[in-house]
Amino acid sequence: MVEKLILSTSPHLHSGDTVERNMHTVILALMPALIVSFIVFGIGSLVVTLTSVCSCVLFEWLITKYLLKREKLTIADGSAVITGILLAFNLPANIPLYMIVIGSLVAIGIGKMVFGGLGNNPFNPALVGRVFMLISFPTRMTSWPEPHQLLAYTDATTCATPLNLIGQIAGGNSSAMEQLPSVWHLFIGNTAGCIGEVSALALLAGFAILLWRKVITWHIPVSILLTVAVLTGIMHLVNPELYVNPLYHLCSGGLMLGACFMATDYVTSPMTDKGMIWFGIGIGFLTVIIRYFGSYPEGMSFAILIMNAIVPLINNWCKPKRFGETAK
Repeated sequence: MVEKLILSTSPHLHSGDTVERNMHTVILALMPALIVSFIVFGIGSLVVTLTSVCSCVLFEWLITKYLLKREKLTIADGSAVITGILLAFNLPANIPLYMIVIGSLVAIGIGKMVFGGLGNNPFNPALVGRVFMLISFPTRMTSWPEPHQLLAYTDATTCATPLNLIGQIAGGNSSAMEQLPSVWHLFIGNTAGCIGEVSALALLAGFAILLWRKVITWHIPVSILLTVAVLTGIMHLVNPELYVNPLYHLCSGGLMLGACFMATDYVTSPMTDKGMIWFGIGIGFLTVIIRYFGSYPEGMSFAILIMNAIVPLINNWCKPKRFGETAK
């Protein structure tokens, strides 16, 4: 009897884990940041997150059943839920619901299902949706509610984010330094910004869960954070009046969220440890360049998507030698 050779797309898990179990672990690891977002932004964070998750799951079900006409539905594996949470985490807590629905459709339909679904998408689906929304709705995507307006939603009072203030300082506005929150407030989560990025502590707690459950490795997050720390540290030493302490960059914006939860996506990141480190260095470098010299205060989303496109080259460059192959 001849056994069939089974071919499948990534992610390839070679332990006792399953895709579903790892996805559920990621969802668990995102819960600390979700709890902090509710404490900081109130009902708005829950409305945005629930709308995003429900929309992503619904669109994946509709596309799988009626467009791709597949008998096996994939919404139970948890990947659509994660896409919905991560997309919500990259949005302000006061954004209109219809924009979230449109962003979810782009994230699932264009960022994921058009390539064949989980394991085939070259770009992180949540970031595809987020960047589309940033380009399509720039005013609402950069309108940030002040913290602790627990019952406010679309009528919440807005303010500048720490990254906006850092950009103003780099542009020569010294008065912005007085408005900049302390590093401690950035670390625990007491500032304006996207709902999932305001607490570095909550995101690091989730990162620890992922490491403990061996869902991801340290290579990508650590290489991103170290690269950003080194580059911004050099800029700070050169001119401390224009360039803030590296701790501000590490704890503000989407750096922690992107490094721990988005750049580490199985499908869109390199396969080898060496490749992961170069991948992280590239993301950190591009993030600093965009933050300091680009038109957007945040560069993490664009940096990850650009490096996602380079992953095939990194895999080819960093692939291990075959057994018995001689050095060239």
